[in-house]
Amino acid sequence: MAKKLGKRMRQKHVRKNKWYEFQDKSYKFIALFATGIGILVLCVLLYDVFSDGFGRINMEFFQDSSSRRASKAGIYAALGGTLWIMGLTTLIAFPIGIGAGIYLEEYNSKSRMSNILEINISNLAGIPSIIYGLLGLEIFSRTLMLGDTAITGALTLSLLILPIIIVSTREALKTVPYNLREASLALGATKWQTIWYQILPASIPGIVTGAILAISRAIGETAPLIVIGAATYITSVPTWPTESFTVLPIQIFYWIGKPQHDFQVNAAAAIIILLAITFIMNGAAVYLRYRWQKKIKW
Repeated sequence: MAKKLGKRMRQKHVRKNKWYEFQDKSYKFIALFATGIGILVLCVLLYDVFSDGFGRINMEFFQDSSSRRASKAGIYAALGGTLWIMGLTTLIAFPIGIGAGIYLEEYNSKSRMSNILEINISNLAGIPSIIYGLLGLEIFSRTLMLGDTAITGALTLSLLILPIIIVSTREALKTVPYNLREASLALGATKWQTIWYQILPASIPGIVTGAILAISRAIGETAPLIVIGAATYITSVPTWPTESFTVLPIQIFYWIGKPQHDFQVNAAAAIIILLAITFIMNGAAVYLRYRWQKKIKW
C-alpha cells in the first residue's frame, strides 16, 4: 500500500513538473512571438521612412528653412531651434535635478513628508507630457509673460525631465558602497567633501547616463511645445532665448499635415535626422557609462 502511494506521488510530481516545463516553454514562445511582432513592425516603419526620406537628405535640406514649396523647404530653423532648446534645457535641468537628487539621497532625513515627496517625484515621471505643456503655458507663458519663446520651451521641457534626472541620480548614488562613505568620514572628511570627492565621482556613470537619456526624451517631445505655442512655420534660428522658435518634431508635425506628397518626403527625411540625433545621444550615454565604469575601482 505504501509503495503504491509512493508511486502515485512520484507520478503526480512528474506530471506537475512536465506541466511547469510546458508553461515555461509556452511563455517563452509567447514572449518571443510578441518581441518578433514589435521588431517586425518597427522594421517596416523604418523601411518606409528611409525609403521615402533618405534620398531627400542633402546639404540644401540642412541649409534651407521652411517654405511653401516642398522642394525649397529645409530644417535649418528647426535644427537650430532644437539645439537652442537642448542647450537651455540642459543648463536648467541638470544642476537642479542632480542637486535635488543629492539632497534627497544624502541629506534628507526619513519622515512622512520626505516619503510623500519621494512618491510624488516618482509619479511625476509618468505624467503625460501634455500636462507639462499646460503647466508651462500657464506659469511661464502667461503668468511670467515669457510668451511663446525658446526660454518658455526650455523651462517646460526642464519640468518634464526633472523627475527622471532626480530618480536616476538617486539610483546612481545608491550604487556607491556605504563603506566608501564610512572610510572617507573616518579619515576626517566632512560630509560635503565625502560627497564631492568620493561619492559623485563613483556615481557619475549612472548620473550622466540618466541625464542624457532624459534629454534624448525631451528632443522628441511635441505636445508640450505645441501647447505653449511653438511656431510651426518659421524661417530663422532664434538668436536670443526670448525669440520665437521651432524644433524638429514641430516641423515634422507641420509637414505631415500637408496634403502634398513632397512634404511627406520632407517629413520622412526630418524623422531620419531626429532618429540619428537620438541614437547618437543614446550611444554617447552608453559609451560614457562604459568608459567611466572601467576607471572606477572599488
